[in-house]
Amino acid sequence: MAVPKRKMSKSRRDSRRANWKLTAPNLVECPQCHEMKVPHRVCPECGFYQGKQVIAKDE
Repeated sequence: MAVPKRKMSKSRRDSRRANWKLTAPNLVECPQCHEMKVPHRVCPECGFYQGKQVIAKDE
């Protein structure tokens, strides 16, 4: 079992842990309805993907 030879300081430990963070989702504008959507996904508002109607939505 691996055991550290020396004590790791709080500063060194905390600076390593400081890089773990959430990132905001990338959003792009839908070319059909101009709502914001996740790229490479069907638009949840209009149901279009790459200029084609994939999901039938009630207008």
